[in-house]
Amino acid sequence: MEAVILILGLLFFAFIALGVYASVKAIGAAKRGVDRTIVQARRAVEDTTLRAKSYGQTGVGGELAQLRLSLRTSMRATQEALRAGAVEDASLSESLDLFRRLSVHGRELDEDLRRLEREPDRATVAALLPELKERTERITHSADSLRWAARDRARRFVDDDLEALNAQIDMEAGALRHWTVEPNEPVRERSHDPRPDAHTQADGRARAEDRGQADRGGQGEGNQRQERGTADGRERAIPAPDHRIQPEYPWQKTARPETTT
Repeated sequence: MEAVILILGLLFFAFIALGVYASVKAIGAAKRGVDRTIVQARRAVEDTTLRAKSYGQTGVGGELAQLRLSLRTSMRATQEALRAGAVEDASLSESLDLFRRLSVHGRELDEDLRRLEREPDRATVAALLPELKERTERITHSADSLRWAARDRARRFVDDDLEALNAQIDMEAGALRHWTVEPNEPVRERSHDPRPDAHTQADGRARAEDRGQADRGGQGEGNQRQERGTADGRERAIPAPDHRIQPEYPWQKTARPETTT
């Protein structure tokens, strides 16, 4: 009994621990989702503010906002392209490492530009603008190079796969269209007229006349033999018919020989 209570107690604590673990994981996932939403919202607000400053302000403030906006846009686009491509292409892992190192310089430049936006000495900021533009162009050029190289690589893979697929489809289409035409056998014309032709009718009539004459001749000879037998006082037996001889009638059709073809 004590063992059963102990097992039930252990199961109870196990369910409680599992519930606490699931709750912690759910809370952590919800917190990460909230943080991600906050970061995205803050980023959208900053982008909108920079876009408004770049178009609405003139002078040093507008140029700094334009530099920050171009830097953030290029870095974000490259990051999304590399992360999406690394899922299918493991060769982009090295490119991701290079981009992480480039991101360090990009964040430093963005912080410098943000501090200079609040700098009251506009003359000093204007003197630093050429160097800031050069740094921005170098970073954005490197980011753009990584992004377009990854896109060209993905496009090349797609083109190669499409070319191979087209070749296979062409082969399959050729195989489907390849068939052998067997020569048709000559069709023999057969007469379906049930009536016998003129030659058949003539042959039938001739055979019937011959049989009639033979029958009459045989009948006359038989009568003569019977009379002679009676006169001599002896009776002759009538021979039995030969069953191997089949009688023919004029309305019968002539049997055709079997064709071997």
